[in-house]
Amino acid sequence: MIGFIGIGIMGSRMAGRLLAAGKSLVIYNRTKAKAEPLVEKGARWADSPREVGEQADVVFTMLANPKAVDAVAYGDDGLLNGLKAGKLWIDSSTINPSHSIKLAGAAAEKDVRFLDAPVAGSTAPAEKGELIFFVGGAKKDLEEARPLLDIMGKDVQHKGKNGQGTAMKLVNNLMLGQTIAAFSEAVAFGESLGLDKAELIKTLVGGPNAAPILQFKQHKIVNEDFDKADFKVNSIYKDLELAAEEAYAHDFALPITNTVKSLYGLVKSHGMGDHDFASIYAFMK
Repeated sequence: MIGFIGIGIMGSRMAGRLLAAGKSLVIYNRTKAKAEPLVEKGARWADSPREVGEQADVVFTMLANPKAVDAVAYGDDGLLNGLKAGKLWIDSSTINPSHSIKLAGAAAEKDVRFLDAPVAGSTAPAEKGELIFFVGGAKKDLEEARPLLDIMGKDVQHKGKNGQGTAMKLVNNLMLGQTIAAFSEAVAFGESLGLDKAELIKTLVGGPNAAPILQFKQHKIVNEDFDKADFKVNSIYKDLELAAEEAYAHDFALPITNTVKSLYGLVKSHGMGDHDFASIYAFMK
């Protein structure tokens, strides 16, 4: 039995891939209504994270932030009170590396194995099973989990010990946030000079400076369609804040990232936190 906790934008699609592959699934989400489509397709509902742990051999968590992971992990009804010795917990949440290490330690106290395995990719790759997993933890545990990860992803990268998976995810999202911000500024600047937006974007995306993410995001900026989020402003702002906190703990400066983080913070403060993070273009403009 596979457990899945966190049936949000990403978790629902990842759990759906497992269910479609014929895996027996027991699920929990803070808001039960979000899990009902999976229950209708055959997933078993649990009333608490602890109940998920009691029934599953492998449990995935896909949650919004470190506080949400702690709320699921600890307490009388927490996951760690349900998981039996030797079982495997795979956390795909985007949190800071130091927090992943702390969770791994708490799991070890219960003789539970732990992998941090956050993902690169948003809703479309999640639906297609094309996510990239960055994994930290014991290689033998990863090999046990790999068949499940392969259902949800196209690439599984072992980055080292616990915390290294989440470290890679923060580095990845740091560059992601900067890329979209730089692209948005360039487009808005070009428009201010009188250039046609569609042609401007076509040239930039087809040029040597274009990252693959821009192919995916260009249509949102062309159409200014930001309400339906693949990745929210709230989420990139949170990830950049986690990167800043981790950098501070390691005496490392992030001058570019902190500026970009502040920009996303301003977008959020203007009521656009639930919009797609490409909406930074609208703020720039």
